[in-house]
Amino acid sequence: MSKKEPTTEELRRKQHERTTEEHEAIPDSITPDEERQHRRRASKAAYLERKLAERERSERETESERRD
Repeated sequence: MSKKEPTTEELRRKQHERTTEEHEAIPDSITPDEERQHRRRASKAAYLERKLAERERSERETESERRD
């Protein structure tokens, strides 16, 4: 039995959660390297969140065009 693929919205929400978690972890970093890792992960998750938001808009536009 295969799992259902997550929707774009679900993926975007997950990236938002990751961004928030990594930003929250920055003050607790013990070393500068650890802080950089959290900043980089937050940046990557935010980038993916933006790209998924673009994909959501595109999917909505495509769906709207199909209905017309």
